[in-house]
Amino acid sequence: MPERLTVLLQYLLPKQALTVLAGRFAGWRGGAVTTRVIGWFVRRYKVNMAEAANPDIAAYRSFNEFFTRPLREDARPLAAADFVCPVDGAISQFGAIERDQIFQAKGHRYSTTALVGGDAELAARFDNGSFATLYLSPRDYHRIHMPCAGRLTRMIHVPGELFSVNPATARGVPGLFARNERVVCVFESDSGPFVLVLVGATIVGSMATVWHGVVNPPRSGSLREWRYDETPVELEKGVEMGRFLLGSTVVLLFPQGAMSFNSAWQPAAPVRMGEAMGSLPARQS
Repeated sequence: MPERLTVLLQYLLPKQALTVLAGRFAGWRGGAVTTRVIGWFVRRYKVNMAEAANPDIAAYRSFNEFFTRPLREDARPLAAADFVCPVDGAISQFGAIERDQIFQAKGHRYSTTALVGGDAELAARFDNGSFATLYLSPRDYHRIHMPCAGRLTRMIHVPGELFSVNPATARGVPGLFARNERVVCVFESDSGPFVLVLVGATIVGSMATVWHGVVNPPRSGSLREWRYDETPVELEKGVEMGRFLLGSTVVLLFPQGAMSFNSAWQPAAPVRMGEAMGSLPARQS
């Protein structure tokens, strides 16, 4: 199907209703039917079950259990880097934030303020900083890990659209990642603040964090916020911080001068959780 038509159809489809249905199916414990669906999915997307902690597809009671499966403990060793990649997937874009503008695709940019749900004071902390947008395809491991050690200060659930987040849609929908539903996680680290945004998409049934559990649903249509000043949540580099129940995209924000990206990174290149993402500038050779 032509790319423009694919994008146009997404404006017309009942994305919210499709997402609700997909979420219910993904959570359904359907016995042999669930196992057949998982088997089809593994073959269709060439999922490497040898990396899974449990490679037996019949052991998963629901599609969600399979989709958020843990990996073997030795499957994703952590690089000796200041910042590690938080997910398996592909690099959509990365680089410098130009004042408050993030590059999405040719002809499309969006603001950090829009991404974090309208909080201009929070967004200003990342003016002229750096960003990375990482796309998780259906075949990928869908747990999200910490790029560095951090202390959680806020979590914001921002209601929004549910467009697909694949590369074709990123090229065709202006401000995609600041339009879709998202969960904004704000951390403080030894090198300053950083933000990790979980972006929802069509048929992403829900997003969850290890400290809260499932964040959505509910989908109230209004912005919701949690603060953790009196209930500290501290997470070490490489540990799980959340997961997608059906796949999507992660956007990271870092302040100016906080991080230099791995010189081997390129847009569209595959990445794996735990590989070197970047280093503190002072430690660059």
